[in-house]
Amino acid sequence: MTTESSKAPPLYPKTHLLAASGIAALLSLALLVFPSSDVEAKKTTLSLELESPAEQLTQDQDAADAVQATNEPATSPFAQIDNGAEDTQETAQAEPAPIVEEKKSASHREVIVAKGDTLSTLFAKVGLPTTSVHEILASDKQAKQFSQLKHGQKLEFELSPDGQLSNLHSKLNDLESISLTKNDKGYTFNRITAKPTVHSAYVHGVINSSLSQSAARAGLSHSLTMDMASVFGYDVDFAQDIRLGDEFDVIYEQKVVNGKAVGNGPILSARFTNRGKTYTAVRYTNKQGNSSYYTADGNSMRKAFIRTPVDFARISSKFSMGRKHPILNKIRAHKGVDYAAPRGTPIKAAGDGKVLLAGRRGGYGNTVIIQHGNTYTTLYGHMQGFAKGVKTGGTVKQGQVIGYIGTTGLSTGPHLHYEFQVNGVHVDPLGQKLPMADPIAKAERARFLAQSQPLMARMEQEKATLLASSKR
Repeated sequence: MTTESSKAPPLYPKTHLLAASGIAALLSLALLVFPSSDVEAKKTTLSLELESPAEQLTQDQDAADAVQATNEPATSPFAQIDNGAEDTQETAQAEPAPIVEEKKSASHREVIVAKGDTLSTLFAKVGLPTTSVHEILASDKQAKQFSQLKHGQKLEFELSPDGQLSNLHSKLNDLESISLTKNDKGYTFNRITAKPTVHSAYVHGVINSSLSQSAARAGLSHSLTMDMASVFGYDVDFAQDIRLGDEFDVIYEQKVVNGKAVGNGPILSARFTNRGKTYTAVRYTNKQGNSSYYTADGNSMRKAFIRTPVDFARISSKFSMGRKHPILNKIRAHKGVDYAAPRGTPIKAAGDGKVLLAGRRGGYGNTVIIQHGNTYTTLYGHMQGFAKGVKTGGTVKQGQVIGYIGTTGLSTGPHLHYEFQVNGVHVDPLGQKLPMADPIAKAERARFLAQSQPLMARMEQEKATLLASSKR
């Protein structure tokens, strides 16, 4: 017997029926909103494969383009729909992204050479065995340069994934670095020399203490300060002529690597104002390749003699025919000028000439006497010692170091006794008018002016700009 109840469909709880209806409605809505499953798949894949912010921007734009391709207007609210965290999580669980094994990169280590360090101790600091040191030093003759360590030097190690040395690099200075790179046969040594960019730089200074201190404050290096003193040394006695308020302007070559100044070249032009009088100098290289300094109108800055044979010395005694000798304690002519300076200070030849004496001479102690042509003779006394290569019968060039300040002979302290003779007669070297050297050759005058005039104009412009900015 069949009952009516056996033919009726099974009854479900009311809550189950409502849930089923809701799911069906959501599925219908999803089909309307996302008619193409490709769009959703593309967005999901992109979200799983993101590696960098830059890729994120590109991929977001791709996704937006895909949504736009559904023919929805750009302002459609559907273009801004967020699938929600649940949808993304469900998709990720359903289709897990493939696992990509990250490629291992070489490990970079840096060590700074400290006191007592050797190449072996530095290798130990980065976990390399001592045998590695012997291996790289034997790999190339030049590799031994890595064992010539300096305090504060930095060594950079690149280690392979298995902990072996693949590259060793060290910067020797601002221009040079050395490296060793692993290859099939061992290690290859390489020296890298950076080629600096050369441009001109300008410095202006006012002397309110010593020349060296004022120049340093203005940004001029010690070597360039010495060069400036040498350029103007024919006209300015830097031992006694410098006064507070004196000014200088210098344009010089500057070497730059990666925006950093790494060295200087020669002075290109300069101007020095001493006690109200201004001297100018321009460096010029003639067609034969010889360089020298000239005034702006082409006269040589180089005289037959430099004014002072010792840089930045102090005059302790001047030329006098009636000076009381400090040791003999009696009136005795002082036929020269004494320049007091620290022991060991270099002494320069006042001009080109032949060395008549480089040896001991009575109360003068260690002495050099130089004959300059047929007219002039200079004497340098009380030297501590002679410079290498200076000997009796030899020749010297103007500005060449011939000896060093000392106290040999009758001397109460370290100084240079300097004498100047004209035709065998002693004259005051401070008051002697010095003969001029040859000016620019007529054949090169136009070429010289083409170089000197822009440099002079630039110094004027730079100084005017500097003064204008200081008044603001």
